[in-house]
Amino acid sequence: MLLRATGTDWLLIDDGFPAPGEGEDWRRMGELAGCRSAPVMRIERVGEEGIARGTALDDLRNHVRGEVGAARENGFAGLKTIAAYRSGLDVTTAPEPGADAAARALAARPARLEDRALLELLLRDALEANEATGAPLPVQVHCGFGDADLFLPRADPTLLGPLVERFRDTPFVLLHCYPFVRQAGWMAHVYGNVFFDVSLTIPHVWRASEMVREALELAPVSKLLYASDASRTPELYHLAALGWRAALAEVLAEALDDPVAAARAGRAILRDNALALYGLDG
Repeated sequence: MLLRATGTDWLLIDDGFPAPGEGEDWRRMGELAGCRSAPVMRIERVGEEGIARGTALDDLRNHVRGEVGAARENGFAGLKTIAAYRSGLDVTTAPEPGADAAARALAARPARLEDRALLELLLRDALEANEATGAPLPVQVHCGFGDADLFLPRADPTLLGPLVERFRDTPFVLLHCYPFVRQAGWMAHVYGNVFFDVSLTIPHVWRASEMVREALELAPVSKLLYASDASRTPELYHLAALGWRAALAEVLAEALDDPVAAARAGRAILRDNALALYGLDG
Protein backbone atom coordinates (compact mmCIF):
# COMPACT_ATOMS: atom_id res chain seq x y z
CA MET A 1 0.00 0.00 0.00
CA LEU A 2 2.77 2.42 0.94
CA LEU A 3 4.87 1.59 -2.11
CA ARG A 4 1.98 2.08 -4.50
CA ALA A 5 0.93 5.32 -2.83
CA THR A 6 4.19 6.92 -3.94
CA GLY A 7 3.10 6.91 -7.58
CA THR A 8 6.47 5.46 -8.61
CA ASP A 9 6.79 4.42 -12.24
CA TRP A 10 10.29 2.86 -12.15
CA LEU A 11 12.29 1.26 -9.34
CA LEU A 12 16.04 0.93 -9.92
CA ILE A 13 17.37 -1.39 -7.23
CA ASP A 14 20.95 -1.96 -6.05
CA ASP A 15 21.53 -5.71 -6.25
CA GLY A 16 24.11 -5.68 -3.43
CA PHE A 17 21.81 -4.87 -0.50
CA PRO A 18 20.24 -6.54 1.34
CA ALA A 19 22.12 -9.79 0.97
CA PRO A 20 20.47 -12.55 -1.09
CA GLY A 21 17.75 -14.25 0.91
CA GLU A 22 17.27 -11.28 3.26
CA GLY A 23 14.83 -9.31 1.14
CA GLU A 24 12.76 -9.29 -2.01
CA ASP A 25 14.54 -9.10 -5.36
CA TRP A 26 14.07 -6.29 -7.87
CA ARG A 27 11.36 -8.16 -9.76
CA ARG A 28 9.25 -8.73 -6.67
CA MET A 29 9.75 -5.13 -5.55
CA GLY A 30 8.32 -3.97 -8.85
CA GLU A 31 5.31 -6.21 -8.32
CA LEU A 32 4.77 -4.89 -4.80
CA ALA A 33 5.06 -1.28 -5.98
CA GLY A 34 2.90 -1.86 -9.05
CA CYS A 35 5.58 -0.45 -11.34
CA ARG A 36 8.42 -1.39 -13.64
CA SER A 37 11.76 -2.29 -12.09
CA ALA A 38 15.35 -3.01 -13.07
CA PRO A 39 18.54 -3.97 -11.19
CA VAL A 40 21.68 -1.89 -10.69
CA MET A 41 24.88 -3.95 -10.55
CA ARG A 42 26.99 -3.30 -7.46
CA ILE A 43 30.62 -3.67 -8.55
CA GLU A 44 31.80 -4.76 -5.11
CA ARG A 45 29.19 -7.52 -5.07
CA VAL A 46 30.55 -8.87 -8.36
CA GLY A 47 34.11 -8.76 -7.02
CA GLU A 48 33.19 -10.52 -3.79
CA GLU A 49 31.47 -13.31 -5.70
CA GLY A 50 34.64 -13.84 -7.69
CA ILE A 51 36.75 -13.86 -4.54
CA ALA A 52 34.45 -16.44 -2.94
CA ARG A 53 35.06 -18.77 -5.88
CA GLY A 54 38.77 -18.84 -5.08
CA THR A 55 39.89 -17.51 -8.45
CA ALA A 56 43.35 -16.13 -9.13
CA LEU A 57 43.77 -12.38 -9.64
CA ASP A 58 43.75 -12.51 -13.43
CA ASP A 59 40.62 -14.67 -13.41
CA LEU A 60 38.97 -12.41 -10.87
CA ARG A 61 39.67 -9.36 -13.02
CA ASN A 62 38.31 -11.10 -16.09
CA HIS A 63 35.20 -12.07 -14.11
CA VAL A 64 34.56 -8.44 -13.19
CA ARG A 65 35.21 -7.22 -16.72
CA GLY A 66 32.95 -9.88 -18.20
CA GLU A 67 30.05 -9.23 -15.84
CA VAL A 68 30.22 -5.47 -16.31
CA GLY A 69 30.69 -5.70 -20.05
CA ALA A 70 27.52 -7.79 -20.36
CA ALA A 71 25.52 -5.81 -17.80
CA ARG A 72 23.33 -3.91 -20.26
CA GLU A 73 22.40 -6.96 -22.30
CA ASN A 74 21.62 -8.80 -19.04
CA GLY A 75 19.04 -6.19 -18.09
CA PHE A 76 20.98 -3.94 -15.69
CA ALA A 77 20.07 -0.26 -15.78
CA GLY A 78 23.34 0.92 -14.22
CA LEU A 79 26.37 0.15 -12.10
CA LYS A 80 27.14 1.18 -8.55
CA THR A 81 30.17 1.44 -6.29
CA ILE A 82 30.32 1.79 -2.53
CA ALA A 83 34.03 2.62 -2.51
CA ALA A 84 33.24 5.45 -0.09
CA TYR A 85 32.47 2.82 2.54
CA ARG A 86 35.56 0.75 1.86
CA SER A 87 38.57 2.90 1.03
CA GLY A 88 37.24 6.33 0.16
CA LEU A 89 36.52 8.29 -3.02
CA ASP A 90 40.10 9.49 -3.54
CA VAL A 91 40.52 6.68 -6.06
CA THR A 92 43.84 6.58 -7.90
CA THR A 93 43.91 7.16 -11.66
CA ALA A 94 47.20 5.28 -12.16
CA PRO A 95 47.13 3.02 -15.25
CA GLU A 96 47.58 -0.21 -13.25
CA PRO A 97 46.82 0.58 -9.60
CA GLY A 98 48.55 -1.65 -7.05
CA ALA A 99 48.45 -5.01 -8.86
CA ASP A 100 51.09 -6.58 -6.60
CA ALA A 101 49.40 -5.32 -3.44
CA ALA A 102 46.05 -6.49 -4.81
CA ALA A 103 47.44 -10.00 -5.36
CA ARG A 104 48.68 -10.13 -1.76
CA ALA A 105 45.29 -9.01 -0.48
CA LEU A 106 43.51 -11.61 -2.58
CA ALA A 107 45.74 -14.36 -1.20
CA ALA A 108 44.05 -13.84 2.18
CA ARG A 109 40.68 -14.63 0.57
CA PRO A 110 38.76 -11.80 2.24
CA ALA A 111 34.99 -12.19 2.47
CA ARG A 112 34.59 -8.44 2.00
CA LEU A 113 36.19 -6.39 -0.75
CA GLU A 114 37.73 -3.58 1.28
CA ASP A 115 41.49 -3.70 0.65
CA ARG A 116 42.29 -0.46 -1.11
CA ALA A 117 44.61 -1.86 -3.75
CA LEU A 118 42.31 -4.75 -4.67
CA LEU A 119 39.17 -2.63 -4.68
CA GLU A 120 40.70 0.12 -6.82
CA LEU A 121 42.09 -2.38 -9.31
CA LEU A 122 38.70 -4.07 -9.77
CA LEU A 123 36.89 -0.75 -9.87
CA ARG A 124 39.23 0.41 -12.62
CA ASP A 125 38.62 -2.82 -14.53
CA ALA A 126 34.86 -2.33 -14.18
CA LEU A 127 34.94 1.27 -15.39
CA GLU A 128 37.14 0.41 -18.33
CA ALA A 129 34.92 -2.53 -19.32
CA ASN A 130 31.84 -0.35 -19.01
CA GLU A 131 33.26 2.41 -21.21
CA ALA A 132 34.63 -0.11 -23.73
CA THR A 133 31.06 -1.14 -24.58
CA GLY A 134 30.65 2.15 -26.43
CA ALA A 135 27.41 2.83 -24.57
CA PRO A 136 28.48 2.93 -20.91
CA LEU A 137 25.86 2.49 -18.23
CA PRO A 138 25.52 5.24 -15.63
CA VAL A 139 27.72 4.57 -12.60
CA GLN A 140 26.16 5.40 -9.24
CA VAL A 141 28.58 6.40 -6.48
CA HIS A 142 27.68 6.51 -2.79
CA CYS A 143 28.77 9.91 -1.47
CA GLY A 144 28.37 11.60 1.89
CA PHE A 145 26.84 10.15 5.02
CA GLY A 146 25.76 6.60 5.67
CA ASP A 147 26.44 3.95 8.29
CA ALA A 148 29.01 4.23 11.06
CA ASP A 149 31.68 2.27 9.16
CA LEU A 150 32.11 5.16 6.72
CA PHE A 151 34.83 7.80 7.21
CA LEU A 152 32.96 10.93 6.18
CA PRO A 153 35.85 13.14 4.95
CA ARG A 154 36.74 10.50 2.36
CA ALA A 155 33.15 10.41 1.09
CA ASP A 156 33.32 13.96 -0.31
CA PRO A 157 32.27 13.76 -3.99
CA THR A 158 34.87 16.31 -5.09
CA LEU A 159 37.51 13.62 -4.50
CA LEU A 160 36.11 11.89 -7.60
CA GLY A 161 37.26 14.68 -9.91
CA PRO A 162 40.25 12.83 -11.42
CA LEU A 163 38.20 9.66 -12.00
CA VAL A 164 35.36 11.62 -13.61
CA GLU A 165 37.86 13.27 -15.93
CA ARG A 166 39.51 9.95 -16.75
CA PHE A 167 36.18 8.36 -17.78
CA ARG A 168 34.59 11.28 -19.61
CA ASP A 169 32.18 9.12 -21.61
CA THR A 170 30.69 7.55 -18.47
CA PRO A 171 27.78 9.23 -16.69
CA PHE A 172 28.42 9.34 -12.94
CA VAL A 173 25.51 9.71 -10.51
CA LEU A 174 26.43 10.99 -7.05
CA LEU A 175 24.06 9.51 -4.49
CA HIS A 176 22.90 11.00 -1.16
CA CYS A 177 25.69 13.62 -0.82
CA TYR A 178 24.82 15.11 2.62
CA PRO A 179 26.56 17.14 3.99
CA PHE A 180 28.33 17.69 0.65
CA VAL A 181 25.24 18.77 -1.27
CA ARG A 182 26.82 22.00 -2.50
CA GLN A 183 29.96 20.13 -3.54
CA ALA A 184 27.85 17.64 -5.51
CA GLY A 185 26.01 20.51 -7.17
CA TRP A 186 29.32 22.06 -8.14
CA MET A 187 30.47 18.74 -9.63
CA ALA A 188 27.29 18.54 -11.69
CA HIS A 189 27.82 22.14 -12.76
CA VAL A 190 31.38 21.76 -14.04
CA TYR A 191 31.34 18.20 -15.40
CA GLY A 192 28.97 17.30 -18.22
CA ASN A 193 28.98 13.62 -17.22
CA VAL A 194 28.04 14.14 -13.55
CA PHE A 195 24.49 13.91 -12.16
CA PHE A 196 23.34 13.68 -8.55
CA ASP A 197 20.52 13.17 -6.08
CA VAL A 198 19.94 13.87 -2.40
CA SER A 199 18.15 10.60 -1.79
CA LEU A 200 19.32 9.49 1.64
CA THR A 201 19.17 13.14 2.72
CA ILE A 202 15.41 13.21 2.17
CA PRO A 203 13.47 12.23 4.27
CA HIS A 204 16.05 12.09 7.09
CA VAL A 205 16.98 15.76 7.45
CA TRP A 206 14.71 18.28 9.10
CA ARG A 207 14.83 20.93 6.32
CA ALA A 208 14.44 18.98 3.10
CA SER A 209 13.69 22.11 1.08
CA GLU A 210 17.02 23.62 2.16
CA MET A 211 18.86 20.63 0.70
CA VAL A 212 17.06 21.12 -2.62
CA ARG A 213 18.02 24.80 -2.57
CA GLU A 214 21.66 23.90 -2.01
CA ALA A 215 21.50 21.29 -4.75
CA LEU A 216 20.19 23.80 -7.27
CA GLU A 217 22.42 26.74 -6.32
CA LEU A 218 24.83 25.80 -9.13
CA ALA A 219 23.55 22.62 -10.74
CA PRO A 220 21.05 22.89 -13.59
CA VAL A 221 17.65 21.30 -13.14
CA SER A 222 18.62 18.70 -15.77
CA LYS A 223 21.29 17.23 -13.45
CA LEU A 224 19.22 16.57 -10.30
CA LEU A 225 17.39 13.24 -9.97
CA TYR A 226 14.71 12.01 -7.61
CA ALA A 227 15.56 8.91 -5.58
CA SER A 228 14.53 7.56 -2.19
CA ASP A 229 17.37 5.19 -1.20
CA ALA A 230 14.63 3.38 0.71
CA SER A 231 15.07 -0.24 1.74
CA ARG A 232 13.50 -2.66 4.20
CA THR A 233 11.05 -0.08 5.61
CA PRO A 234 8.06 0.68 3.34
CA GLU A 235 7.39 3.97 5.11
CA LEU A 236 10.69 5.35 3.80
CA TYR A 237 9.54 5.04 0.19
CA HIS A 238 6.38 6.96 1.00
CA LEU A 239 8.05 9.62 3.13
CA ALA A 240 10.74 10.21 0.52
CA ALA A 241 8.14 10.75 -2.18
CA LEU A 242 6.18 13.17 0.00
CA GLY A 243 9.31 15.00 1.14
CA TRP A 244 10.71 15.45 -2.36
CA ARG A 245 7.42 16.73 -3.78
CA ALA A 246 6.92 19.20 -0.93
CA ALA A 247 10.50 20.47 -1.13
CA LEU A 248 10.40 20.89 -4.90
CA ALA A 249 7.04 22.65 -4.76
CA GLU A 250 8.43 25.17 -2.27
CA VAL A 251 11.81 25.77 -3.91
CA LEU A 252 10.76 25.82 -7.55
CA ALA A 253 7.83 28.15 -6.84
CA GLU A 254 10.31 30.59 -5.32
CA ALA A 255 12.91 30.19 -8.06
CA LEU A 256 10.65 30.37 -11.11
CA ASP A 257 7.96 33.00 -11.60
CA ASP A 258 6.19 30.99 -14.29
CA PRO A 259 4.09 28.18 -12.72
CA VAL A 260 4.28 26.19 -15.96
CA ALA A 261 8.09 26.37 -15.93
CA ALA A 262 8.16 25.36 -12.25
CA ALA A 263 5.92 22.35 -12.96
CA ARG A 264 8.11 21.37 -15.92
CA ALA A 265 11.24 21.58 -13.75
CA GLY A 266 9.62 19.48 -11.03
CA ARG A 267 8.60 16.82 -13.53
CA ALA A 268 12.15 16.73 -14.92
CA ILE A 269 13.66 16.13 -11.48
CA LEU A 270 11.04 13.61 -10.37
CA ARG A 271 10.89 11.65 -13.62
CA ASP A 272 12.21 12.85 -16.96
CA ASN A 273 15.89 13.27 -16.05
CA ALA A 274 16.15 9.66 -14.88
CA LEU A 275 14.27 8.32 -17.88
CA ALA A 276 16.71 10.06 -20.21
CA LEU A 277 19.87 9.20 -18.25
CA TYR A 278 19.10 5.50 -17.81
CA GLY A 279 17.42 5.08 -21.18
CA LEU A 280 14.12 3.96 -19.68
CA ASP A 281 10.72 3.94 -21.35
CA GLY A 282 8.41 6.70 -20.22
